Amino acid sequence: MKIEFATKSYYDYIIIGAGSAGAVLAYRLSEDYTKKVLVLEAGALFDSKGYPNVIADRNSLGSVGDSRFDWGFHSAPGFINRSIPLPRGKVLGGSSAVNAGVAARALPVDFKNWEERYGLEGWSWEDVLPYYKKLETSNIDNPVLHGRIGPFPVYQYTEKDVTLLHQKLIQSAEANGYENLSSDFNGEKQYGVGVYPMNNINNVRVNTGIAYLKETFRSRPNLTVIGNGHTDKILFEGKKAVGARLINGEEYKGKEIILSAGSYGSPAILQRSGIGVQSHLEELDIPVLVDAPVGKKLYDHPFFYNAYAVDPEESGEQTPAIAAVVWTKTSFAKEEELDIHITGTHLFPHEQSPTGRGFVLAVALTNPKSKGVFKITSKDPLAQPFIDLNFLGEEEDRKRLVEGIRIAQKLGKTSPLKEYFKLELNPPSRATDEEIIEAAKQSLDTYHHPFSTVPMGRKNDVDAVVDFEGRVYNTECLRVVDASIFPEPVSVAPNLTVIMVAEKIADRILNK
Repeated sequence: MKIEFATKSYYDYIIIGAGSAGAVLAYRLSEDYTKKVLVLEAGALFDSKGYPNVIADRNSLGSVGDSRFDWGFHSAPGFINRSIPLPRGKVLGGSSAVNAGVAARALPVDFKNWEERYGLEGWSWEDVLPYYKKLETSNIDNPVLHGRIGPFPVYQYTEKDVTLLHQKLIQSAEANGYENLSSDFNGEKQYGVGVYPMNNINNVRVNTGIAYLKETFRSRPNLTVIGNGHTDKILFEGKKAVGARLINGEEYKGKEIILSAGSYGSPAILQRSGIGVQSHLEELDIPVLVDAPVGKKLYDHPFFYNAYAVDPEESGEQTPAIAAVVWTKTSFAKEEELDIHITGTHLFPHEQSPTGRGFVLAVALTNPKSKGVFKITSKDPLAQPFIDLNFLGEEEDRKRLVEGIRIAQKLGKTSPLKEYFKLELNPPSRATDEEIIEAAKQSLDTYHHPFSTVPMGRKNDVDAVVDFEGRVYNTECLRVVDASIFPEPVSVAPNLTVIMVAEKIADRILNK
């Protein structure tokens, strides 16, 4: 597809990044035909039916490590003393184009925590539910909880849609007392087991580029979308944001600049633009515009593969690869919190199984306490940043992970699932708590859910960079809208919540 550079016009809104948040903002803000909107996307643009199969296929995560569509980030070794690949989408649709397609909502208690811990106004469950409904076209007929006319498909799978081993996981969880939530995983209850709702239609992962910025929407006369437009920095007059400069030197001017480049991209652009921790910027010889705690707080969900060998002839089909999950809690969870996901997945390097096939009960900590850090390493926008996830750095996280793995092991030893498991591969069978932690250090992965590098908060909060509507403190005409502004993680895959946040802030911008 030929990509044309925009003319050097003046825009009402310049949106940097066309991923889970940026595509939503572009769609909503350009609904006002009196406003000119520009989107700068670092990756390639595709028509809704023109995405390559590695992006479109719901069962493929093959874009990971593909330099055409992946930023190629890696973590610092950190507490686990091992670097982890950190794939993020570099394409129209951002990471929604390369994720697993899970369309689950955050818990009401996640937003309660935002209010109580950070004083965030306007982010209660009652405040956000209308925007969860607004974004979706759901196949569930429940107007109290679900929308039917939104741009984004949220399809609740049933047990008939999933694999044999997913079905057995659900049955084993029910045998352990978990309620089956498969009729509506985004319903009134979340503690239990169920089949995920997904944003997939006819085996296609419907990313936000397809849902919100398909070619018919991109043809709006007041909307310009530029692909392969990698932003270097924000342009300022004093402390007023007035435009953006690409790495090729192109500059674009606008009344309001909105960063939606993700939890790694947004803080990097801010830091290169002089907004960050003063001592860090001075080390890189970047003039300090605003001394702000950008990148001082980084969370992600650690992800452990409780892996089993299975018989290829007994275990059935492997697609969909991800479908069933147990949402539960450890003894450390506060009231209403659910801090453990146990996800059944066929995504496994099958050559590592003595039977030639494996199945995983993947254990994720969804309320991690260990905080990491993000910072650029150079003024060069192509230089790799320093990303320390600090997984398991806090003792409480280590104890909770062990509890979560014990829960997964119990499920694996419960009928009917246990009849299909031939050997527990990881952790070693009958491992002690200490051996489990050592196994985790050797094989821990990320759930690929980075948060909180540009967090929301009150102005006097030492961790806050932006206000309750994403406006960057001590600047003018600059916002950040993506998962980087979450003050702490939500306890689920964040894609749907990022879309909701963008819908909500777009509404505030249009109705200010």
